[in-house]
Amino acid sequence: MFPGGVGNTQQDAERFRTLFDGVHDKLFGRLPDNTWVYPGHGSDTTLAAERPHLAEWRERGW
Repeated sequence: MFPGGVGNTQQDAERFRTLFDGVHDKLFGRLPDNTWVYPGHGSDTTLAAERPHLAEWRERGW
């Protein structure tokens, strides 16, 4: 997961769905909002900062 999305899936709808569902279930579904995320690149973020955007991520598909 990165700030603003789950990462690049090369416009592959199945890869995006799999990655999004995993992040949604295993991170957002299990961890508290004050959990920090330290991506390999980009700024650090928290689940609380990203949670309001989940529907947007799913809609845009990346």
